[in-house]
Amino acid sequence: MGLFRTRLTALAASAAALLAFAATADARIRTQSFEYKHGDVVLEGFIAYDDANKGKRPGVVIFPSWIGPSDHERDAAKRLAAMGYVAMVADPYGKGIRPTPPKETRAEMDKYMGNRPLFRDRVNAALDVLKKNANVDVKKLAAIGYCFGGGAVLELGRSGADVAAIVSFHGSLSNPTPADAAKIKGRVLVLHGADDPAVPQKEVDAFQKEMREAKLDWQFVSYSGTVHSFTMPRAGNDNSRGSAYNERSDKRSWVAMQAFFKETLGK
Repeated sequence: MGLFRTRLTALAASAAALLAFAATADARIRTQSFEYKHGDVVLEGFIAYDDANKGKRPGVVIFPSWIGPSDHERDAAKRLAAMGYVAMVADPYGKGIRPTPPKETRAEMDKYMGNRPLFRDRVNAALDVLKKNANVDVKKLAAIGYCFGGGAVLELGRSGADVAAIVSFHGSLSNPTPADAAKIKGRVLVLHGADDPAVPQKEVDAFQKEMREAKLDWQFVSYSGTVHSFTMPRAGNDNSRGSAYNERSDKRSWVAMQAFFKETLGK
């Protein structure tokens, strides 16, 4: 009986130690919301980083879907921070501008999709903030985006920004000026739902043609049985609606992004 109690005590102590270690590990991830500006427009960013890492490290700017910054992007920033990156969620619209889908979001998004110079200036304003962070290695920058944000990272690249890696998750691929793809300096990874009605095959074909003609280093991954918004649990699970979460494709796309970052940014 004494031996049994001793073992129970030891197991309890080990469990407590593991919980304490997990709490300490979690506590290393620091997050902060902050304001930044593009011209006279006040924007609200969010940054996450590992406080235990004192050296410079790659920076990743994250662009949100058409509703603007949400917990989805903030959670991605925290996961990236735990992997060793400084991750910043950008605000494409402005502080307090959080439109309701679909009518308000469409109208707000179209302000930028219909004015690509403004769109490019706005996304570069976010990258400039990340580059000024003391923890960031400005020679190792990446951009990821979801839906509308997937279009944002491609516009960032087309502006000639110094980003080594561009990753679009179920993003818009349209581009009224295909020749601008030649300005992209980094490598491109597009993670796409094979059955996404928001990005028709015509748009996919035009995008791939654009990449080929620019002679870029690019990858395009299509996930079967997958529609728009496949990384977002809030989209539900009904593919017939055109937007739905797909756990398998979500996990696969995150793994693909990690491998891409190792290749482009280093370990």
